[in-house]
This record gives sequence, structure tokens and C-alpha cells, in this order.
Amino acid sequence: MSTQQDLPPSRDGLFRTKTIEQSIRDTEEPEHALKKSLSALDLTVFGVGVIIGTGIFVLTGKVAKETAGPATAIAFVVAGVVCALAALCYAEFASTVPVAGSAYTFSYASLGELVAWIIGWDLVLEFALGTAVVAVGWSGYVRSLLDNIGWSLPNALSGTDATKGFGFDILAFVLVLILTVILVLGMKLSARVTTVVVAIKVAVVLIVIIAGLFFIDTANYSPFIPEAQPQSAGSGLQTPLVQLIFGYAPTNFGVMGIFTAASVVFFAFIGFDVVATAAEETKVPQRDMPRGIMASLLICTTLYVAVSIVVTGMEHYTELSVDAPLADAFKSVGHPVYAGIISFGAAIGLTVVCMILLLGQTRVFFAMSRDGLLPRFFSKTHPRFHTPYRPTILLGVIIAVVAGFTSIDELATLVNIGTLFAFVVVALGVLVLRRSRPGLHRAFRTPWVPLIPVLSVAASVWLMLNLPAETWLRFGIWMVIGVVIYFAYGREHSRVHRTTG
Repeated sequence: MSTQQDLPPSRDGLFRTKTIEQSIRDTEEPEHALKKSLSALDLTVFGVGVIIGTGIFVLTGKVAKETAGPATAIAFVVAGVVCALAALCYAEFASTVPVAGSAYTFSYASLGELVAWIIGWDLVLEFALGTAVVAVGWSGYVRSLLDNIGWSLPNALSGTDATKGFGFDILAFVLVLILTVILVLGMKLSARVTTVVVAIKVAVVLIVIIAGLFFIDTANYSPFIPEAQPQSAGSGLQTPLVQLIFGYAPTNFGVMGIFTAASVVFFAFIGFDVVATAAEETKVPQRDMPRGIMASLLICTTLYVAVSIVVTGMEHYTELSVDAPLADAFKSVGHPVYAGIISFGAAIGLTVVCMILLLGQTRVFFAMSRDGLLPRFFSKTHPRFHTPYRPTILLGVIIAVVAGFTSIDELATLVNIGTLFAFVVVALGVLVLRRSRPGLHRAFRTPWVPLIPVLSVAASVWLMLNLPAETWLRFGIWMVIGVVIYFAYGREHSRVHRTTG
């Protein structure tokens, strides 16, 4: 057997690595240790809870009407395959390096400190914006339900938008603060709350699928793949980057329209990678992390495909609503009561999406702090609850304020590019660690290496190229800010640097 697995980590320069053994030893320090309380079922529930959000209630109709028609079901399968490729890579790392931090921790062990910092900084943005966006979306659903019973909030407390002008979204603000308290009190409590909420959410989705089956008109599936239509030429920063670089203009409908649709419905899968951030709090991570990641992805892909088949069968794709396709599809067949059930399911479901995204961010922040790249003050756990309460409170308050004061629809795509960037880094990390540590024990091994990681990188990069150039510009600015902070603070305060200095 090769002795490469016994080589010490690289300690010099920007690409010094932190050994997996050292990462695991750090989790055993009493003041910086997280409580292990999660099972494979808990992880699966977390995954389903964060993946099923606004995507299944909104994107299905939008994509079917504008991009793929009934073939939206195939687009969900394509997006699910892209996520599955990344999930196989995440599963290997999460079972081998059962440490909080997800892609940040994985890249620190394989690609080096600078790359780890960049991906950690990326994840902080991804989860923060994701939490705020979902909180604002949740607030909109709740206000809609209140309007249905004759209650309404003053415009000044209903958030900021183009019609109402500047305001404060009190519902989004309070939601994030309540979820912050739950996360401080403990992961097991979080898991119990999540289990109840996810059960309600999945029940609503199943009601939609089962009830909708009785109203399907097979004539609505013709044509299943509508004739291709060229998209209108983009201009400026709103143009997809692939069009600016290669001159390729994506098409609507047709076979290629399915892949265009996949880059849109990918939004609906964002969040499964957050399961990996809970590796350190899992009882048997070597066994349960791969099960939780893959099971949640499989369940959600199946539900997405079923919903898209039902909704395009109930109403012809050209007639679907863009804002509330599922609810309006039931209205079109004379059953408006289901619209209320769907709105209730969406509102309930989004609470747990918010909580799990916030959980993911605090764990990444905690891991970076424990490594010294951020102040160590934030890496001490609560003496009773054994949760990273300091970063949870700090980030919870900041995100609550952002969600309360900001309309951030345009920033939502940053969540998407951040996720895809993490996918690329994790897949590359699997390749590097297989070469640098071939003898390392891996409880779960990504099959068909290097094919699966290479395909994961290629698929993720392709979806990234379909995003607007403006998204890339904003993402680049955030990355530059992160690099400046790393050189100003993180590089010299790194524990890996100080222990060998």
C-alpha cells in the first residue's frame, strides 16, 4: 500500500492543507465540540425539508409555459442527475471527513487554505441570501393567507417592493429570529420541528399529486416536446454568459429547451448540500451521511417529476399560470379549495427551508472560526446546548434585518451560482484527495472516479454559464471582498499557520 496517506499536510503558501485527522481532532475539543444527535432519518428529513420549497409550487408552471411544455418532467430529471453527480462526491467527503463546514472543510483537506476560504466565503453568501429570500417569500404567502380571511398588515410592515415602496417586512424579521432561537436550543429540537413541518409539506404535495390525477386530460400532453423556438437575443449584463462568450443562444421548447429548462428548475434543488454541513452532529456519519444525502435527493426528484406531470396534464401548458400554477390549475377544473391547501403547505414548508439554510450557514461560519480564519470567539459552543450559539445569534440577527428591510429578488440568482461553484470545488476535491491520499479509509466511495467528478464539474459549469453576466459580476465582487479579508486577517490567524510558524 502506498505510504502517501501518512504524508503531513502542506504547511506553506496559500495552498497549505489541513489533514483530515487534524480536522477530526479539532471536533473533540470540549469547548468547540458539537453534540452528535442526528440519524439517517433526521438527515433525510432535513434534505427533503430544505429542497422542497417555492420551486415545486412556482417553477413548475413557469418553466412548462415558457420553456419546456410537458417535457418539464424531463427537465427535472436532468437537474436531478446534475445534483446526483454532485451528491455522490459530497457523500464521499461527508462520510470521510465528518466535520462541520461541508464544502469548506472538504476543500481545506484537499485543495488548500485559500480555496477553502473562498468556498467558505461563497457558502456564507449562499446560505445568508437563501435564508433571507425564503423568509421574504414565506412572508408573502402568510400575508396572502391573512388577506383571504380579511386581515391585512399595514404597508409599512409588509416589506419593500416596487408598488408599495420602502417598508419593513415584520413577518420575515420575526420568523428568522424565532428560528435562530430554535437553532440555539439544539439540533435535536430543530430535527423534531423539521420532521413535523416536513410531514405537513409532503402531505400537501401528495394531496396535489393524488387529487390532480383525477383531473388529467391526456390531450394536454400533446405535443409532449413542443417545437423549438429561438429565445430573443439578450443584451448587456442580462445576457447569459454562454451567449456572450460563445454566441450560443439558448432555445425555448424542443430538445435543447429541456436543458434550458433544467438550468431554471435547478433552483428547486438548491439546498441538498446543506445536509453535509451537519456531518459533525451525526451519530454515525460514515453510514448515515451518504444515506441522508442520496435519499433526500431521490425523494424530492420523484415528487418534482410527479407534480410536473400532473399539473401539465390538468391544464394545457400554454394556459398555465406563472405565479401560482398548482393552485390555479385546480381552480381551472372547478376545485378552488385546493388552492388554499397549497398556499398553506407552501407557507408551512418555507419555515423549515429558512431554518435549515440558517443552520448550514452557522456551521460553515463556526468551522471557519474554529480554524482561525475568522475570530475564534465564534467557535465556542454553548455549555448546555452544545450548539454554536454565538455565530447563530450574530448571523440570525443580521439576516433578520436584511430580510426585513430588503427586496432581494435580483440577488436570488447569487444563491444558485454559489451552489454550483461549491459543486465544482467538491468534485475537484474528490479527484485531488484520491490522488494525494489513496490509502485513506473511505466509508463511502464515489463510483467511477474520475468519470463521475468530471461529469459533475462539466454539468455544473454548463448551468453556471447559462446564468446572466450580471450574476457573475456580483459573484466576482463578493469573492474579491473575501480574498481581501483573507489576506488582511485569515492568512496570519490560521491555526494551521500558527501551529507551524
